[in-house]
Amino acid sequence: MAIKKSDFIIVNYTGKVKETGEVFDTTSEETAKESKLYKEGDLYEPRLVVVGEGWLLKALDDALLAFKLNKEDSVEIPPENAFGPRDSEKVKLVPLRRLVARGINPQLGAQIEFDKKLATVRTMGSGRVTLDFNPPLAGKTLVYTVTIQKQLKTNEEKIAALIHRRIPAVEAEKFDFKVGEEDVTLNMPAESLYVEGIQLAKRGIALDIQRYLPDLITVKFIESFTKPGATPKAKKKAKKETKKETKTVASKPAAKKTAKKAAKKAAKSTKSEEKTEKKTVKKPAKKTTKKAAKETS
Repeated sequence: MAIKKSDFIIVNYTGKVKETGEVFDTTSEETAKESKLYKEGDLYEPRLVVVGEGWLLKALDDALLAFKLNKEDSVEIPPENAFGPRDSEKVKLVPLRRLVARGINPQLGAQIEFDKKLATVRTMGSGRVTLDFNPPLAGKTLVYTVTIQKQLKTNEEKIAALIHRRIPAVEAEKFDFKVGEEDVTLNMPAESLYVEGIQLAKRGIALDIQRYLPDLITVKFIESFTKPGATPKAKKKAKKETKKETKTVASKPAAKKTAKKAAKKAAKSTKSEEKTEKKTVKKPAKKTTKKAAKETS
């Protein structure tokens, strides 16, 4: 299936410098560790991309249109379509004391901020530091290896992916949401409420949904706080009904025995009643006979 602009896709990729084979970016944790690129706390997993929206380097974004689903593809990107040629005028010699005076302790190869610009420390010596203000990948040819793992089709899939993009620290499965004709209602899990910058993340989610799913014009967030140890009434009711059903099922054999006992008692009482009636009828008959004999005599 061909990939088109505005498609939601999930991709795995690794970017390398062609000249050296150095890995500079990857979605694979294993590759990051092998390349000594791994950073504790960073998330390594397949990434959501909306094609043509500039979420990737433009040349790579454009290349996605020619890639196939579930097939490993690669693209080579020259410097002019990546981070541009290296400019020698952006390399400056700075006295070490100037950096120290600003609380900067330069290390060879490290990136620092100087005069509100990012620079790479290239050399150090004789009380001077060479700072390179070119982008680290300027003048280099890049090679990306990419696999499109999935193409998202439904609004539910797209919304779930947009939420995870903004709040990756919380598992996507913990977010419960309902999609209406023109609105989305999102129940925020308790742990998400303590994520740093959660209010900005919520605003980002709302803007993403409204931009990429234009039929959905309203996004509602529900934040619920349940008392620790408390059980909602609905759960209590369900437990009670379950107990009742269990008791009813368990008492069925006993009910049969009780019914048999009741039947035996009823039979005995019926027999005793019949005997009593017979005795009652016979006694008056004897008295009547004796009276009649006296009257005759």
